[in-house]
Amino acid sequence: MGRAFKFLAIFAASLVTLFVMVVPAVSAYATNVTGEWNLTVETPNGTGTPTVTFKQDGETLTGTYKGRFGEAPLKGTVKGDEIKFTFTISPQGQDLQIDYTGTVEGDTMKGKVKFGELGDGTFSGKKAAAKPASDK
Repeated sequence: MGRAFKFLAIFAASLVTLFVMVVPAVSAYATNVTGEWNLTVETPNGTGTPTVTFKQDGETLTGTYKGRFGEAPLKGTVKGDEIKFTFTISPQGQDLQIDYTGTVEGDTMKGKVKFGELGDGTFSGKKAAAKPASDK
């Protein structure tokens, strides 16, 4: 009986260790947003279709916004399925901070966008298909 108990204790400890190691790795993989994303932004003033390119390092995001207001560097975070990123544009010489907050599910995301003190909107996005490597 003592030998069976020891075996079960070792087996249970092994399962716990495996679970602790695998779950964070799977979670990190599930929220990788690196790459180009096509967004649709809905506001009271109309619809926009910017693109953002993310580079993810752990929970930290860097990248570039490209849209009707030009191009701007962005910074943000991904924690679990939550994404937040910010960039500043200068339409007509006035700095305006744009804040996106939302959730990521696979190759899609959605959430809210805040245009400084000018108003709010919603956004949805889809990851662009990976470009094939060129033959050289």
